[in-house]
Amino acid sequence: MARRGLSRGAVGETAARLADERGYDALTLGAVAAALGVRPPSLYNHVDGLHGLRRDLALRGVQELGDRLRDAAVGRAGADALAALAVAYRAYARERPGLYCALQGAADPGDTELRDAVMRALQPVLAVLAGYGLQGDAAIHAARTLRSALHGFVELERLNGFGIDVDLDRSYGWMVAALSAGMRAGTGD
Repeated sequence: MARRGLSRGAVGETAARLADERGYDALTLGAVAAALGVRPPSLYNHVDGLHGLRRDLALRGVQELGDRLRDAAVGRAGADALAALAVAYRAYARERPGLYCALQGAADPGDTELRDAVMRALQPVLAVLAGYGLQGDAAIHAARTLRSALHGFVELERLNGFGIDVDLDRSYGWMVAALSAGMRAGTGD
């Protein structure tokens, strides 16, 4: 029997908060249950175990990041749009570290809801890349390159991997400008 007031949304919100505060890898059903004041078995009325909870967090993260990327790109083009996407991406990784970690894996091919959300989140990126003349496979290569570079930077930053005392915001901007120049060069097929 489901506890009154406990819902899938409340479980997801609590799990997202805990993942952001304590780290995605530290997230357990026991921690979520304790934060909600219930026993862990009560969560199974709302989520399909830890795997299901992590999947729900991935969906939430993809949707949130996709909204941020869309909002950042609206009304912009070219290098300005790419820079805005990059700033939004980094800000999201900083503000929602647990959800950011949750969305990193590839969606299960059978999970159409998550795959559709990933494709929606990718649309603003592809629109910006189209402004560079990148379409089809070239746009996917460019999107993978962009994601890899941005993720690498934010992950190194999270791990305090930049030990030299030079402004990180300027380094990030420099990297994004270099990516933009590469996109203009269209080094695809």
